[in-house]
Amino acid sequence: MSSSSVRTETTETEAEPGADAMSGRRSASTLVGELLVTFGLVVLLFAVYELWVTGWETDREQQRATRDLQSTWSEPRSVPSVPAVGQPFTRLYIPRFGPDYGFTVLEGVSLRVLAKGPGHYPGSALPGDPGNFAVAGHRIGRGAPFNDLDELQACDAIIVETRDEFMVYRVLPMSNQVATWSTQASGDQRCHNVPVLGGPYESVAGIRIVAPTQVDAVNPVPYRTRDAVAQSQQDRLLTLTTCNPEFDNTQRLIVHAILTDRAKKTDGLSYAGLLKQLEKTL
Repeated sequence: MSSSSVRTETTETEAEPGADAMSGRRSASTLVGELLVTFGLVVLLFAVYELWVTGWETDREQQRATRDLQSTWSEPRSVPSVPAVGQPFTRLYIPRFGPDYGFTVLEGVSLRVLAKGPGHYPGSALPGDPGNFAVAGHRIGRGAPFNDLDELQACDAIIVETRDEFMVYRVLPMSNQVATWSTQASGDQRCHNVPVLGGPYESVAGIRIVAPTQVDAVNPVPYRTRDAVAQSQQDRLLTLTTCNPEFDNTQRLIVHAILTDRAKKTDGLSYAGLLKQLEKTL
């Protein structure tokens, strides 16, 4: 064997470990890439499930709840009572979100109940009663009934339907509108019956962002102790709560409204008919 042949074989032998190292790095990079792609697909599938699949499920549950509610309303009246957890008992409409926006509200705020639609805080007032009729709802997924609450403006109508009547609540002035509210309200006929609340209600504004731990937002007098004001002297409020920011739950977005009008469902008054009556103030 010639010396040149020995040198060639030695060179080739020495090159092999470097090639193996490079191949190993490529394999590791490929594995990391595949893991990242897999993780991305999992996140995407989860987003699809949360945003769309749960929406389909909630839509189906809402249809069932609405049928059950209509069936209950068509039956002879029973002795009034507090609705059972999970029971549908009222309808909620927000005209700003379009004529087709409407949800059946169920009793309770557990995840199981909220998966079917907005839920009424047990122990809070019933629609139209003195105190605070408080309702929670999802902002993302599960039909996202409260996704656009941050778009509400002072004096926007929030309508609640019961067996016998429609109740029109109006969003209260925002905190930055209080000082000049009399001037603003005089130029907007929607706001003629919407006051600035004072006294024990001075902390109550149209929209507030609070910590998840601030559960007193749904008290009879929001942000006060439950016995701060006698029930007979309490304003008739509506409070809607949801998560904030939109894709997080580190805060709560709170909307406060006050009862301004009531309309009996006589002569077959429907929600569409009510909207026509309120046309100039929506």
